[in-house]
Amino acid sequence: MLSPTNKWDWTISAKTSYWNESFKTLWSYRHFLMSLVRKNFLLNYQQTVLGPLWILFQPLITLAIYVTVFGRLVGVSTGQAPQVLFYFSGIVLWNFFNDTFSDISGTFRSNAHIFSKVYFPRIIIPLSDLITQFFRFSIQFGFLLIMIAYYVLVKKTALPASAWLFAFPLAIILVGATAFGAGVIFSVITAKYRDMANFASLLIRSLMFLTPVIYPLSYIKHSLKWIVMLNPLTPLFELFKLALLGEGMVNTYQLLYSIVFMLILVFSALLLFNKQGDKLIDVI
Repeated sequence: MLSPTNKWDWTISAKTSYWNESFKTLWSYRHFLMSLVRKNFLLNYQQTVLGPLWILFQPLITLAIYVTVFGRLVGVSTGQAPQVLFYFSGIVLWNFFNDTFSDISGTFRSNAHIFSKVYFPRIIIPLSDLITQFFRFSIQFGFLLIMIAYYVLVKKTALPASAWLFAFPLAIILVGATAFGAGVIFSVITAKYRDMANFASLLIRSLMFLTPVIYPLSYIKHSLKWIVMLNPLTPLFELFKLALLGEGMVNTYQLLYSIVFMLILVFSALLLFNKQGDKLIDVI
C-alpha cells in the first residue's frame, strides 16, 4: 500500500483535457520522436530506384514544367529574378507546406494500429511528420542556395538588394507552423469523417492557386489582390522570395496578420487534438 506521500508515475482515466501534455513529458519521449523521424525518412525511399535523390528529382521536374508552361507559354513575369530561381523557390516552400499538411492530416488514419496498442503522447506523431518534412525541405533549400550562388557568381546575375534579407527563416518557421496547425485540425476531422480527406486534398490544391507560388503578387490585378491577401500564406511566400531574390511585396501589417493567424491556428489545433485524441481511438 502506498503511503500518502507517494505519487503514481502514471494515472490512467477516462477523462480528457484540453492541455494534457507538458513539455517535460514530451521531452522524455525525444528518443522515440527521433526514431519515428528516422523511420519516416527511410520508409519513403526504401525499394526505390533513385532513393533519396527523389528529394531533388521531384521538384526539378516540377521546375521544368513551370518554366515551360508559365514562363515560356503563358509568359508570367517574374520581375528581375530569373525564372528558374523564382519558380524553384516557390516550389520548395510549397512542397514543405503541402507535404507537412498531407502527412499530419492523416495522423489517426495512418497510425490507428499504434495508438490502440501502446501509450505515448499522441502529438509525437504530428511532430515527427513535421521534423521529417523539415529535413526534406532543408535538402531542397540547400540546393536552392547553390542555384542562387551559381546565378550570382557564375552568370553574374544582379539580384535586387532587400532590407528583408535575413527574414527567410521567419517565413520558413511560420509556413511549417501553419501547416502543422492545419494538419492537426484536419487529422481530427478526417478521423471522424473519412470523406473529409477528399475535401482536404481539394482544399490544398485550390489553395496553391491563391498563393504566389507560380506568380508574383504584383502580377495580380489590383481589384483582385485582396482575395489573394486573405490567404495567410501569401505574405510568407512573398517574404521568402523577397529575402532570397529581392522580388516580393510584403509589409509589417501583412506579416503580423500571418503570425496572429498561425498562433490562433496552432493553439486551437493543440486544444482540439488533446481533447479529442483519446476519444478517436474507438472511432477509427
